[in-house]
Amino acid sequence: MKQIIRFSFVLVPLLSFAQYDGNTTPDYTELISIYKTLAEEHEEIELYAMGPSDFGLPIYLCMINGAGDSVETMAKAKSATTLLINNAIHPGEPDGVNACLIWIEDWIKKGKNVYNIPVIGIIPAYNVGGMMNRSGTSRANQEGPEEYGFRGNAQNLDLNRDFIKMDSKNMFTFAKIYHALEPDVFLDTHVSNGADYQYTMTYIAAVRERMAPELGMLMHDQMIPELKKISSDKGYDLVPYVHLKGNVPEKGIEVFNDLPRYAMGYASLFNSISYTLETHMLKSFPERVKATQVFIAGTIDWMSRNSEAIEQARVKALEWEKELTHYCYNFAVTEKVDSLLFKGYECSTPVSEITGLERLKYHRDQPYEKYVPYYHECRAKDSVLVPDFYVIGGQCTDVIERLRANNVRMTTLTEDTKMLLNRSQIVSFESNRTPYEGHYMHTNIKRDIAQIPIHIKKGDVLVSTDQRNRRFILSVLEPDAPDSYFVWNFFDAYLQEKEYFSSYVFEDKAFEILENNPELKAEFKKKKKSDKAFRESSWDQLYFVYKNSECFEPTYNALPVVSGSY
Repeated sequence: MKQIIRFSFVLVPLLSFAQYDGNTTPDYTELISIYKTLAEEHEEIELYAMGPSDFGLPIYLCMINGAGDSVETMAKAKSATTLLINNAIHPGEPDGVNACLIWIEDWIKKGKNVYNIPVIGIIPAYNVGGMMNRSGTSRANQEGPEEYGFRGNAQNLDLNRDFIKMDSKNMFTFAKIYHALEPDVFLDTHVSNGADYQYTMTYIAAVRERMAPELGMLMHDQMIPELKKISSDKGYDLVPYVHLKGNVPEKGIEVFNDLPRYAMGYASLFNSISYTLETHMLKSFPERVKATQVFIAGTIDWMSRNSEAIEQARVKALEWEKELTHYCYNFAVTEKVDSLLFKGYECSTPVSEITGLERLKYHRDQPYEKYVPYYHECRAKDSVLVPDFYVIGGQCTDVIERLRANNVRMTTLTEDTKMLLNRSQIVSFESNRTPYEGHYMHTNIKRDIAQIPIHIKKGDVLVSTDQRNRRFILSVLEPDAPDSYFVWNFFDAYLQEKEYFSSYVFEDKAFEILENNPELKAEFKKKKKSDKAFRESSWDQLYFVYKNSECFEPTYNALPVVSGSY
């Protein structure tokens, strides 16, 4: 059982952070310099370069209340109650960057004798490339700071869409950090855009229906109400992220679907209590920073008082996950409506002086507090029986590399064999017409699953589902899961036919096939009679025969990931 560690320290002079309590935020070089100074001056603070970023500069991890040594600190994080905070995934949203610095200063000032905190990991600047690309104009809708970083990384990727596909070096480093700490609570700091309203801070909480029951109860029934009270007492009311169902809050707010591609959705797969903090872009930068600091401080305070409950819930979550017989996925918000007391602004639709058309205008001089429709129930549309294991073709090195980066245990097979296994064959799918984060993602996937003899070759890998990271394995290897490796194009080569026929040669062969297969011949005639386009296309008719013959390649649309049970 993890425990909160108590310690005492002698207060020493601290680098002044006064300039970061205003409308400025440090760049990457300044920020890392500050953390290095903190680590040098305070034995309770450690700073480690954890791995490369896409930009070439390292991603750092600051540890507070560690053990003074990197190996011992990571071991302590796994055995103690641990918080991980990720900052500057979008460097144009730097509220968490400043908030963590100010919280550290406040923490040191208050450290008289004994100060009770969990182990805390802070990634000061995750998107290093975006941190280095600074301006004061790219966030057109945002109030401050004076200068800030850019959303895209050096590859122009949005890193908050990269947690499954792992196209960036950043994500491989993040996975190293995350699995080294195994945090109990994870916070990802952001600034929102969208509707206008009175709140400075909103939050995205993990979808309850996707969580282990004990963990969901702890987060939604205990932690969130306490955080709301703590924040409210400090002058910052909390409300769920304003994810609009219509164009204004009065038409409804719905829960945000935290898919695994996002930082918090990724963390939720591993049973961390996960939040995305979203301050409001139209509030001043100092106010947003203060609200973020209050949420962080409230989280630390709650964790310090509820360590045992957190650990017990996570143990129960692991037991729940281990006992899952069916994996549920493709969650969607239902039409079941509740109500949410909401502090917003009245709005109107005057004619735009620019376009001559109606525009949306909020009136800050007309605040309101009233109930709005709130849609927060989610339901899984699909489920699959959890297999005992998967076998992945050894040629799928990019997939195997990503599984290993996420601490998935696997066994490399040392000899060829044949096994009766379940193979997925893609029947139909749709793809984006334009690239999304460098990929033409697949949607509306339909597949057939057949149990057939499969030749397993030496060098293929066997992945047991009887391990800690079970839901991660299922989420990436079940092809119609919303962020699977199939969805992210890792198996596109298997969606293309490699052999065809020449019509003039196949004519005689096709006649022979139909003559030897009366059922196919009858089906062919029926289709020819009922389908005009088919009747008028010699290619379509020959292809029909070809596809339904032994000549057609059996591996077309068959994925190189199979599953089985003992």
